[in-house]
Amino acid sequence: MNVGRAKEIVESADVINVTYEGTPVIIQHIDEKAKMARVYSKSEPDMERNVPILNLIEE
Repeated sequence: MNVGRAKEIVESADVINVTYEGTPVIIQHIDEKAKMARVYSKSEPDMERNVPILNLIEE
């Protein structure tokens, strides 16, 4: 995924399915300079982590 699309997903009112390493995630925040996204798993909302935006996949 690219930074622009990740930002669109974060700002969208629609539910857009995104995965990271096969796990469905919610994108919380985008760091454009670092090209990282703050995400959490739908099944483990307390486990937040920063991941490369390039590794996010829109389903």
